[in-house]
Amino acid sequence: MPFPDESAAVAVADYQPLWTVDFEQLAGTLQGALGDQARAIDHVGSTAVPGLAAKDCVDIQVLVDAIDENRQTALLAAIGFRCRPEPWNRAEVSGGQECRKLVFAPPVGARRSNIHLREMGGPNVRFALLFRDYLRADEAARLAWGAFKKRLALSVSDLIGYGQIKAPATAVLMMAAERWAAETGWQPAPGHAA
Repeated sequence: MPFPDESAAVAVADYQPLWTVDFEQLAGTLQGALGDQARAIDHVGSTAVPGLAAKDCVDIQVLVDAIDENRQTALLAAIGFRCRPEPWNRAEVSGGQECRKLVFAPPVGARRSNIHLREMGGPNVRFALLFRDYLRADEAARLAWGAFKKRLALSVSDLIGYGQIKAPATAVLMMAAERWAAETGWQPAPGHAA
């Protein structure tokens, strides 16, 4: 759920090249705060896919050896990031396995973002990278996914409703992504495995 300062209707915009610049700036800030705890920092989600329409919210995946909620929350809180308290922002099921995670909102007034801390080698890490790489590689899927999200945002303006409708559609998209991965031999980039 968004914090009070994040309350805005869902809007899906055409791809913005500035999203990559915003990611790079945020990645540098996160690396500085987390130091050697951040094993990899990746731009994930729709803003990481050139040509894909997306909500203007940069998703970043930070890989750590292990989730240490107290320590990592304190490090990010020191630079204004806020740990999202909802259960779905603490764990997720991916590949049939429950995976721990932490999701952080940006400092009040800062650029909209979601910072996902995940453990190295987890199936949820693979999921995020496969989503991104599949949509980068398949133009038809990218255009269809963007059109779906734009139509959905016009019909459902609240974030919770938008997410609830998008979740089963994402599962269908990921079935196609898994076929693509099997056909192409796709694997996560080196350094993303346990």
